[in-house]
Amino acid sequence: MEFETLKQIISDTFSCDEAKITMEASLADDLGADSLDAVELNMALEEACGIAIPDEELGNMKTVKDIYDYLQAHAE
Repeated sequence: MEFETLKQIISDTFSCDEAKITMEASLADDLGADSLDAVELNMALEEACGIAIPDEELGNMKTVKDIYDYLQAHAE
């Protein structure tokens, strides 16, 4: 998945400005995501690219880069 695609999915899911979404952005601190947002993001990612992130791993992801790296590592 390209970073621009991930940014669009995060922006749509969290209803935040795409300009705030950088690799270093904290999901909670910078983008205002809570645990429900994380679940919604996971569902959107699974729909978009067919990759579901296990809940225990998703809980450890703090930045956009964490999600991006996971998706890159698990892409087919």
